[in-house]
Amino acid sequence: MEREQLEVDVLFVGAGPACLASALHLNTLVQAHNRAVESEEKSGPRLDDLTCLVIEKGKEIGSHILSGAVIDPKGFDELLAAYPDKKPPYDCEVADDAFYLLTENRAIRSPITPPFLQNHGYYVASLGKVVRWMANLAEENGIEVYPEFPAVQLLFDNDRVIGVRIGDKGRDQHGEPKANFEPGIDVLAKVTVLGEGARGTLARQAFQRLGLREASQPQIYAVGVKEIWKVPGPLEPGLVYHTLGFPTGISEFGGGFIYTMRDNLVNLGFLTGLDYRDPDLDPYHLFQAFKTHPFVSKLLAGGKAISYGAKAVPEGGYYSLPRLQADGLLIVGDSAGFLNSQRLKGIHLAIKSGILAAKAVFDALEKRSSTQKVLQQYSVSFEASWARKELWQARNFRQAFQGNFLSGLIHTGLQYLTGGRGLIDPFPTLPGHTLMKRKEAKPPTQEGSPQASFDGQLTIDKLSDVFLSDTAHEEDQPCHLKVQDLDICHNRCTVEYGNPCQHFCPANVYEIDSGGKEAATPVLKINFTNCVHCKTCDIMDPYQIILWTPPEGGGGPDYKNM
Repeated sequence: MEREQLEVDVLFVGAGPACLASALHLNTLVQAHNRAVESEEKSGPRLDDLTCLVIEKGKEIGSHILSGAVIDPKGFDELLAAYPDKKPPYDCEVADDAFYLLTENRAIRSPITPPFLQNHGYYVASLGKVVRWMANLAEENGIEVYPEFPAVQLLFDNDRVIGVRIGDKGRDQHGEPKANFEPGIDVLAKVTVLGEGARGTLARQAFQRLGLREASQPQIYAVGVKEIWKVPGPLEPGLVYHTLGFPTGISEFGGGFIYTMRDNLVNLGFLTGLDYRDPDLDPYHLFQAFKTHPFVSKLLAGGKAISYGAKAVPEGGYYSLPRLQADGLLIVGDSAGFLNSQRLKGIHLAIKSGILAAKAVFDALEKRSSTQKVLQQYSVSFEASWARKELWQARNFRQAFQGNFLSGLIHTGLQYLTGGRGLIDPFPTLPGHTLMKRKEAKPPTQEGSPQASFDGQLTIDKLSDVFLSDTAHEEDQPCHLKVQDLDICHNRCTVEYGNPCQHFCPANVYEIDSGGKEAATPVLKINFTNCVHCKTCDIMDPYQIILWTPPEGGGGPDYKNM
């Protein structure tokens, strides 16, 4: 097939904080270089007519951005030093923070908020609004930003990355071209920067082909399920609360968060570690149960949910980082795993990774070479940065909870006293899906497990919440959720695990149709148009046979207030 080609100097895949920060900082470095050459402070040619392109699979910039979000401003302060008159559109400064232990009916406030959960001087914000602001700033500085450009394939010349292929538009559910068919173009670049978020499609291709994860521990993930509520008020903005306990008790890793914003908005959710044992566990149901706790329900009384979303986050930390560069390629943000699970923060780290990547890209452009040897400056700079120091302090935190939850708390205390080391360094890590117990050896359902019942006001069923996410996909297109062996799904998983996909998906994408008495085996039904792009299925499937791929451009959720 003949495909149109678009050639650029630098391509950024994903319009999140990491790639947008990287594009902005690269522009800063190029402008400073050109001024220095003009004033003869620096020898060499100017870097003129540089083409930088940021592409995003969502309908609009920010459509697929989901975050808490309490932002440590350290990253933005560094990024925006070159833009002194620009400030991110934070919602409000943190006014109070607290840590609560929830029993079934009580909320016990810790007399001391753990140091890593203290948020004085930080800001509550809608990350979607922040990245839209960043994209506008990028465009003001000559950087092109294209939404509805889903990158589906890395392009290689031998083992050198030379760009990406954009997904086709106008194929029917069988993959055949429709009347409006448009083949996706190939975007060719001297350097490609991947910032697709957790479990990125292209990053996964790079890991597999180039062996970028051979020297690192497996990545650990959690899924955050979240709603935004409008409540009657009056409500003080800037309250930041984190919780432990109900509804998971001490059986699984997880916890809740509540952030208040202006206009009487409550931003709340529940984070569930994707290394749980019980195949019947449902992270969405845990979140709904979390809202029934008196501490939470009192805050939401008289209010209404106005938005919903879900997102996987990488929690493995320093030891789970891959090799960050290859010939023609850099990996930033959540795609690489730049998130501090101990602090529940990654935005400032994503921005810092983008800044460091930009410096390496600038060196490559100046030297007219983008080999791994040149781009390795990215890793060298990271190892000398505050980002590395922060991740090093929490390098064994999440891993310690893969065994017993109580022993994890003990290890966390020891790690805090020993600068992140603890008793074992590095703490051994297992891929989360390998810890799921088979049905015949399944432990009792987790403490406080909620029943699948919803009142339609405080607790909401999955499909009603998916409606609040404004999720939309073209129905007559190939399913973007690829189950690579249906025989395993129908004949093994049903017996061994009871088809946990129908539980772990927070959007009711996977259903098991019994087919009635005449059916020999249950059949998997995939409601791909419900998909909110959280990647939980790709991560938690016990056989690793579900492959998440980008749907046709613009498909997916359309987050407004997240």
